Amino acid sequence: MFYSCAGSCAGLAARGSPAPPRAAPPLPPLLLGEPGEESSLEEQRAAPDAGSPISSFFNGSGTKRLPQAIIIGVKKGGTRALLEFLRVHPDVRAVGAEPHFFDRNYERGLAWYRDLMPKTLDGQITMEKTPSYFVTKEAPARISSMSKGTKLIVVVRDPVTRAISDYTQTLSKKPDIPTFESLTFKNRTTGLIDTSWSAIQIGIYAKHLENWLLYFPIGQILFVSGERLISDPAGELGRVQDFLGLKRIITDKHFYFNKTKGFPCLKKAEGSSKPHCLGKTKGRTHPDIDQEVVQRLRDFYRPFNMKFYQMTGQDFGWD
Repeated sequence: MFYSCAGSCAGLAARGSPAPPRAAPPLPPLLLGEPGEESSLEEQRAAPDAGSPISSFFNGSGTKRLPQAIIIGVKKGGTRALLEFLRVHPDVRAVGAEPHFFDRNYERGLAWYRDLMPKTLDGQITMEKTPSYFVTKEAPARISSMSKGTKLIVVVRDPVTRAISDYTQTLSKKPDIPTFESLTFKNRTTGLIDTSWSAIQIGIYAKHLENWLLYFPIGQILFVSGERLISDPAGELGRVQDFLGLKRIITDKHFYFNKTKGFPCLKKAEGSSKPHCLGKTKGRTHPDIDQEVVQRLRDFYRPFNMKFYQMTGQDFGWD
């Protein structure tokens, strides 16, 4: 029995020409950490996005389109949770894997990128998420070149907690890496923070945002609180749905709180009648970190946080 998809979305914005070259603010070189857990592009091609029950019913109909909205960051901020929650919406179709097109695969071209996308019907939004875009210097100009109208979503989290979570993920893969404390400082005695370490650098949100604002107006970027995504997922999803021009279909009734993991889970996942929590790699227990080091990091990030609050018009309450 047919029924129509709820909500609506503007069609893919016309592809604009690249923004005029402007000097982006210099960033220290990234020492990239381990990539997040994600399925490979090969796996994605072999087992494409399952799709909502509505879209699955049409099996094969629709058109592959370049994304109208992209979750561009940040790593260990809650991007996977946001994407999984959004995919419950019948008007959202998203790539499961992280394409890394605008940072690692740009030379493959837009046709390759479009081919990764799921098919959509009229009124549905195509999305992807790759958290490393936010800290990639070339990404804003490249996305603007694809479409100046692309809507951008950034999930941010207390940068100190984010850095520890980032380290915890790497530690799970490389148990013999140095301690968090030793990696944090260039010189422990003087307390000089090592901003070349990616776990630290990613959290300097204001610096990265300056680069994006050379190509996109602030109103085209939505900033989602990673903390509120845990404490009030329906509230944050309401803001995201409004930003995307979608009907508010994802509400409190879709979530329950998993006390073991410490974050919300879906009562019914997309295309399933069973409850769904994120995988075992999410919600890891963080190692105990020297509180003096934590305080040094809070002092380091404070001025950057204040600037970020001013730039976004939002106080995330990280102090």
